[in-house]
Amino acid sequence: MSTPASMKLLVTAAVVSLGGCYIVPVGPDGHPAAYIPVTPPAVPGQAAPASAYPAMPKVLHARLYPANETATQTGMVSGTVTNMMNGKGRFQLNYHGETLTGEATRVSGDERKGVASAYGPTGSFMSCEYQMSSPQQGAGTCSFSNGARYQAHIGN
Repeated sequence: MSTPASMKLLVTAAVVSLGGCYIVPVGPDGHPAAYIPVTPPAVPGQAAPASAYPAMPKVLHARLYPANETATQTGMVSGTVTNMMNGKGRFQLNYHGETLTGEATRVSGDERKGVASAYGPTGSFMSCEYQMSSPQQGAGTCSFSNGARYQAHIGN
């Protein structure tokens, strides 16, 4: 027959053995990732299998270099583009102390070309046309509501 002390020891041992740590992968936005991308192994004599999971979003740096006199007054501008790896992206930059946010979308029929637009709370806006040479690198031109024009370089 068990004594209360031996029961307490048994319960304590069970709790300690069931305790543990969990590692949760975090996505680029800081939220827990819903999955970990894994590519199934290739089978000899067959085509390589497609990934079982969609690609994770990738954060890219965008650097805008002045292309006219108005832009020269501000100098280089930098921001980020989060490539969602599905033909769309989120765009954000700081211009004249204002955060402009918007989106980037690939042009239908040409997966390399795209347009990006961003808007700020005081009414400033910009629009860009770009071409990607890979999912992580591209270039284009951007125009701002104050007449400034920039050459954009996208990628890390």
